[in-house]
Amino acid sequence: MENKNSLKDILTGRSGRKIKEVITAYAFIAPATILIFIFGIFPVGFALYVSLHKWRIKRSDFIDLRNYVNAIGNLAYVVVFFLGVAALFGLFLLFRQILKMARENSEKPWLTILPGLFYAGTTFAFFRWFYAALPEVLGIADKLRGMERSQSIFMQFLREALRAETVLPAWRTFLWLFLASMVVGGLIYWFWRNKRTMKYQSFFALAFLALGAGVGLIYYTFQRVSAAYAEAFEAGTDPGIWPQFISISAGVFLLILAWMLWQRAPKRNSKGGFLLHILAAAALLVGGWLLIGEIPTIIASGDKDLWEGLKVTVFFSLGTVPFQLAIGLFLAVLLFQKVRGSNIFRILYFIPYVTPGIASAAVFQQMFSNRQSAPVNMFLKFLGLQPQQWLYEPRGILTILGDTLGFTVPTWAAGPSLALMVIIIHNIWTYVGYDTVIYLAGLGNISKEMTDSAEVDGANRWQVFRHIIFPLLSPTTYFLSLIAIIGTFKAFNTLWIFRSNLALGTTDTFSVTIFIEFFEKLRYGYASALAFILFGIIILLSYINNRTQGSKVFYG
Repeated sequence: MENKNSLKDILTGRSGRKIKEVITAYAFIAPATILIFIFGIFPVGFALYVSLHKWRIKRSDFIDLRNYVNAIGNLAYVVVFFLGVAALFGLFLLFRQILKMARENSEKPWLTILPGLFYAGTTFAFFRWFYAALPEVLGIADKLRGMERSQSIFMQFLREALRAETVLPAWRTFLWLFLASMVVGGLIYWFWRNKRTMKYQSFFALAFLALGAGVGLIYYTFQRVSAAYAEAFEAGTDPGIWPQFISISAGVFLLILAWMLWQRAPKRNSKGGFLLHILAAAALLVGGWLLIGEIPTIIASGDKDLWEGLKVTVFFSLGTVPFQLAIGLFLAVLLFQKVRGSNIFRILYFIPYVTPGIASAAVFQQMFSNRQSAPVNMFLKFLGLQPQQWLYEPRGILTILGDTLGFTVPTWAAGPSLALMVIIIHNIWTYVGYDTVIYLAGLGNISKEMTDSAEVDGANRWQVFRHIIFPLLSPTTYFLSLIAIIGTFKAFNTLWIFRSNLALGTTDTFSVTIFIEFFEKLRYGYASALAFILFGIIILLSYINNRTQGSKVFYG
């Protein structure tokens, strides 16, 4: 009777209400979670699966990292290895966070290791089932060839695929682990009723996932490198992976040590200790850069089109983002003044952003045509200058300038092509209005009393802008720069409109290269690998931007 009363109290008391609230919350977010998985996580997982195969319209052999090696050379092995190292570093951070939380609350959460292990095992079992079932499901298309297609036949083949010898055991393993993890997690929560129990369980689950991912990726890397050496020895060649691997790893290690010494230098009390840390950091920095100088050699063995596309993307980003932000900030400060008709100018500056990009690109294409009667060429003739080929000109702008003024420019210093400069001008023209509006919103949040006080104390307008307005706009600048950098690396629509074969690929950014590989060359597996490389580059740039500019953001 006492057990029944205690169970009733649990279900109707505060604990019962909390359980009902948790169940209700999960019920509400379940549809969104399912949609995110179907339209977000699943496409990414499927693209990864495609990138590991030789896939041209139809799925062919599983080729491991071959597509990535063809794209970026032996650097693919180094990247996968460091992904494993990053996972193990994440394990270290998670374990440190668990110990810190346990010490702060004087708790011993080691009992929650068991459900965490089961949760991680369930996750790995799900991925094992997913990648076992995917080939069987994709094979339905071959089975349907030559047959009358109907829903009943498709469902029959689908049931057969999910009950295949390699799929059904994986599904049963996942199901049993899922049920066991729910039971074990519930029992631990029952015996140790603590508001941080689920948090500990989640942390331990993530720790086990990081451990499995880290060890798995490192083992997989060494396995693939050994296989590459075996193939090379049979062909009588030396892939040279291990020397490159060791050199880059040592270089990265030295760069990390240099960064750590540089961070500790200001904390030294003595001048000698400060100088010693600075000199040691500089020496390690030079040594690290010399060791990772092996990367250009590795890159040279990769896909030339990929690295050319990356170079064009970098030119496009560097030529767009700084000028776009600077002009947007200048116009915002100008329009923020009490100027007659400023509202009309705000609308005019914002119109290019809301104008359809394809339409504006078509107009720019006619304005910058290579015809003598094109508007821009007519303007150049009015100024006494020579008309240009514009979108059909593959030469770099510095090369053209050198030819005009009579001096020679090295090939490596040619700069972006004239065709790419037209695209850069169009991109700046499109997004300046958007940046201006966002900066105006940021200026509106700055207290006028602060700027007035500075002017009363004798600060001029430049000093007010430099020391008050600009620092307080740092969150806005950080947001706009992050969005702009990501946008330039993902841009495609207008670039495709401007693209001309006569420009010899000097306007083909990374995203355009991926499009050509996928839709023209029909190399689906290779294009998927390139897409993941671009994703990694964007993640890396976002992280660097967050560590450099994000740390200097001032939120007031």
